[in-house]
Amino acid sequence: MRYNYGEFEGSPFPTPESLFPPTKVVQFILQHGEKALDAMNKVEGDQEKQYIQGLIDAGFLERDEKTGELRLTPKMVRGLEHRALLDMFADLKKGSRDGHATITPGPSDERIEGTKPYEFGDPLSEIDVAATMRNAFRRGEEERRRGGVAGAPVLPIHINSGDFELHLTEGRADCATCILLDMSGSMMRYGRFYQAKRVAMGLAAMVRGKFPLDTLDYAGFYSLACTIPERELPLAMPKPVSMYDSSVRLRVPLEQAEANPAMIPQHFTNLHLGLRLARQTLARRGAANKQIFVITDGQPTAHVETSHAGVEMLHLLYPPSERTSSITLQEALRCHQMGIRIATFALIEDYWGMDWVGFVDQMTRLTRGVAYYCASENLGSTVVESYLNGKRRKSFTQ
Repeated sequence: MRYNYGEFEGSPFPTPESLFPPTKVVQFILQHGEKALDAMNKVEGDQEKQYIQGLIDAGFLERDEKTGELRLTPKMVRGLEHRALLDMFADLKKGSRDGHATITPGPSDERIEGTKPYEFGDPLSEIDVAATMRNAFRRGEEERRRGGVAGAPVLPIHINSGDFELHLTEGRADCATCILLDMSGSMMRYGRFYQAKRVAMGLAAMVRGKFPLDTLDYAGFYSLACTIPERELPLAMPKPVSMYDSSVRLRVPLEQAEANPAMIPQHFTNLHLGLRLARQTLARRGAANKQIFVITDGQPTAHVETSHAGVEMLHLLYPPSERTSSITLQEALRCHQMGIRIATFALIEDYWGMDWVGFVDQMTRLTRGVAYYCASENLGSTVVESYLNGKRRKSFTQ
């Protein structure tokens, strides 16, 4: 490692406030998305303009050279993720483990009970000195006994490679995760999408810092589904409700709907397409372990089905139908057959409308996955603990 030294100019050292965006700015952007940037771009007061210019000078915002519109910089995105991570860990219970534990012993920072003989390539830092000395002492006694020599052991004790004993440690494996964010209209209620987005960004900061071998992808599902680049995640928002009919039965070719999304209402819940997109995304990842985190607040109300003519048709159905649930469960089963673990985080502020969690139970049993039921304000600690602990059981969080 090399160090470069220069003359101290007397300027103050950077503070957290100068390295990361202000907390109020973080909340404003995460809560309002693109509308937040539009509002910041249209401020009229001199003091407000000076504040925005300060964010630009600090490298948090930049203006498009052609349109003059404000954009988030990579520094701002990293700052948003860092703030989100700090907020999540503030809610975590003490003692959470920081790794993906497996049942196979392997190299890691966490020692477990027991030892194993040394094998070529094992880290010497994990040598159990006491067990190694006992092996050498016992071997020396056996050699003297076979040679007909009795009495006290001869010092010094000679150690060979067969005497080495190593501590057992928990195995660690790389993991590819795709976070599926429900972007349907109901996610605006109770600050659900704000919390979901904050958790997704905090998880990105944690994975980048603690698990460099892991990968994290984002996708959103509404009437359709789409991938969400990391830089665009802070600006993502749920789709506004555009229909209030008590019964909806719409069918349109999927290709046509994707080419012109404005032709259909966007606020439905197409978990089927979301799971399919996540499965295709994870298929391109070479990780040993793959998982999908589904954050949702309701039962699927949209699916895709191939017609007799071989055309994929998008179905938007409300109230939810058994056909939609069945096709969505079939896609979840495909994910499971590919070795993808599905963890569902059901947001249940609406206790009077919990009949939809029966679908979550079905999907969990079918895929042998895991389900968590929690309020949106508890989502951060629930997701992080699931990622760190690698739980394999259904959990209920108050």
